[in-house]
Amino acid sequence: MKKLNLPLICIIASVLIIAIAGTIIFLSIGNFSGGYSEKKMQQLKDTITGCVAQCYALEGKYPPDLKYLEDHYGLQLDTGNYSYYYELFASNIFPDIRVFEKGGS
Repeated sequence: MKKLNLPLICIIASVLIIAIAGTIIFLSIGNFSGGYSEKKMQQLKDTITGCVAQCYALEGKYPPDLKYLEDHYGLQLDTGNYSYYYELFASNIFPDIRVFEKGGS
């Protein structure tokens, strides 16, 4: 009858457990960062929307572009990491606002 090598079995089991835990952590971080990016873009859009609404409330018309909000309402845009789409159809119709991550989809 062959004797079991208990220390070797413990080492192999430990390595497997660490590898599985590392894989789970790695996958979780990837999922977290993707969700963070979406939340960040939504927060940016909400901030722009708030400035647009404030402009309309004070001036009675929507701002012509995002530069107007930067100059008159203190809006700060992160143009290094995000691209912004702002289309004003008419001064009394809410504009189309979109935020895109640069290098992303």
